[in-house]
Amino acid sequence: MKSSGMSIGVLGAALALFTAPAIAQDGPVKLGVLTDMSSLYADNGGQGSVVAAQMAVDDFNGQVLGRGIQIVAGDHQNKADVGATITRRWIENENVEVILDAPNSAVALAVQGITRDKKKLFLATGAATSRLTGDECSPTGIHWTYDTYALSQGTTKAISRLGANSWFFISVDYSLGAQLEVDSRKVIDAMGGKVVGAVKHPINTPDFSSFLLQAQSSKADVIALADTGGDFINAVKQAGEFGITQRQKLVGLLVFIADIHSLGLQSADGLMLSSAFYWDLNEDTRAWSKRFIAKTQKVPTMIHAGTYGAVMHYLKAVQAAGTLDGPTVAAKMRETPVNDFMTRNGRIREDGRLVRDMYLFRVKSPGQSRYKFDYYELLATIPGEEAFRPMEQGGCPLLKQP
Repeated sequence: MKSSGMSIGVLGAALALFTAPAIAQDGPVKLGVLTDMSSLYADNGGQGSVVAAQMAVDDFNGQVLGRGIQIVAGDHQNKADVGATITRRWIENENVEVILDAPNSAVALAVQGITRDKKKLFLATGAATSRLTGDECSPTGIHWTYDTYALSQGTTKAISRLGANSWFFISVDYSLGAQLEVDSRKVIDAMGGKVVGAVKHPINTPDFSSFLLQAQSSKADVIALADTGGDFINAVKQAGEFGITQRQKLVGLLVFIADIHSLGLQSADGLMLSSAFYWDLNEDTRAWSKRFIAKTQKVPTMIHAGTYGAVMHYLKAVQAAGTLDGPTVAAKMRETPVNDFMTRNGRIREDGRLVRDMYLFRVKSPGQSRYKFDYYELLATIPGEEAFRPMEQGGCPLLKQP
């Protein structure tokens, strides 16, 4: 009996080895949306990114290479180690082919390293740091929506041109805040301005009083908020309570329309910001956004729009390449122009940067807003070649290869 039991066990193990790859090859093609489901970035990415990804799958008719397509979702909790653990589990145990979103730069950098090693796609639709196409670039990484360099080229440059000479930074204390500040300082220096002070705050800070008082005492022309989501909202509200905005200009370096919705136009009136997308920009953006709003009852952010576009471009590339192989699909995505409701004649560079137009907006006053979510006035369109960092200046190691 013992001998027979051993034989059955060996047979079972052998069958598992042979059937597991078959199940993976015949099962659905899995796309993983790694996002913030429950904290300060949830409104900007979160469940909305899952909905946007599913919309793209549905519009692609739900199949690629004869297989169904499944969206899976995970909450990285704004912790790089949690995001890394989910990414490894998805790739190594659950046959996930591509990771999307990651609205936290520290998480995104961790995911970029793993997917680079595993030769899987990472479409960073939610992350900001320009390092993803710089020293941390990847053959299978594509930075889709926006980045810290483009944001500084829009907002920081525009405020400088309006006569702001002195700046004080309040930056979130992780890679997002650090890179936003670094890229903005370069613009300020080039425009002849100066930074008179800076302070860092922990992520998800409820009380900004000490940081705002330091900024107020600096008497800088501009207080630049190098943070986003709940941190940005809290800082703006508390700055208003302290009366800081009566004498100093408050500037958000990474602002989402969901943040403006939370603040209300009374608090956000006149704020200038850069974005890769606005729902009410043209007929195409309105048509897609109305579908999204019908499903979520929320206004779509540039992350949501970017996630839809990235999924659609990925699926088209898979179909054209005839394979799910990461490097092959990434190469096909790079050689194929990007055209959708959000992006016109976009191109993905060798360093992984999707180059597209960016926009400079001003938030409307309550009296200017005519209907629901009518929040922005378009000030300027920034051509992609001007908005994003020149590839040779990023330090991407891929460019050094023969």
